[in-house]
Amino acid sequence: MPGLTPFQTVGPYFDILLRSRQPSGPLADDATGIVIEGRLLDGAGEAVPDGLIETWQADTGGRYRHPGDPRSADADAGFTGYSWCHTDREGAFRLHGVRPGPVPGPDGQMQAPHVLISVMARGILTRYVTRMYFDGDPANAQDPILGVVPEARRASLLARGGGAGRYQFDIVLQGSGETVFLDI
Repeated sequence: MPGLTPFQTVGPYFDILLRSRQPSGPLADDATGIVIEGRLLDGAGEAVPDGLIETWQADTGGRYRHPGDPRSADADAGFTGYSWCHTDREGAFRLHGVRPGPVPGPDGQMQAPHVLISVMARGILTRYVTRMYFDGDPANAQDPILGVVPEARRASLLARGGGAGRYQFDIVLQGSGETVFLDI
């Protein structure tokens, strides 16, 4: 017998599934595209090497290519709004998208440009959902979701620009500096 299967809440199968999938490619051309880079970290600050990061976002005009968006007929037909990748051995991930425009909320109030992010990994039985906002965007001050997050924790939702359409956004699953996750 080769030995016991290492303990993981969902078994070793999560990582095996990830290895067989190819990450989604760039979703936009170089002129409008952005790159989101970051690391997925556990509560001790250690890399999570077998995580899955998915994004869903509006196009540059703030429209989703989805029938639930009444403005979807005007959405960018060349941009799906969805991307995903898995983390590497250092917990790093890299996603491609566009800088989204502001979108109307359920009550009609405008929401600041943001990217919806889902996180799945071993030990997580239900996906974690968060938002990534763009640091320094003036619309952040009026965003209804960001406005209910305690001020001391808002920084965990802000991506920092690194120039040339690059943004840094680390996701911390628990502990000090934990990313704010949404209860949806």
